[in-house]
Amino acid sequence: MSRYNSTSLIKDDSENSRRGTTILPAVDRSNTDIYIITTTPDRLDKLAHKFYDDVSLWWVIATVNGIGRGTFIVPSNTRLRIPSKSQIKDLIIKTNRSR
Repeated sequence: MSRYNSTSLIKDDSENSRRGTTILPAVDRSNTDIYIITTTPDRLDKLAHKFYDDVSLWWVIATVNGIGRGTFIVPSNTRLRIPSKSQIKDLIIKTNRSR
């Protein structure tokens, strides 16, 4: 369930390569969303593992909550919205197919 499946590979004049920017549409609120309040400092990758069984989906939690720029740490007493695993999977598949 990678967000990079349809991302183009870009090479510069020196043959260095990088992935193009992948921008996913907004994740709409759903009645299947889970809301949590962290009681101790936590990490985005550990939360992704807990809710999605995939640490690489940390960016989903960061994106929908507007956090994570420069750090994986989520301070205690932070309210987080966790979209459902099926909603995220469907969104990624739909986005990859449209490219």
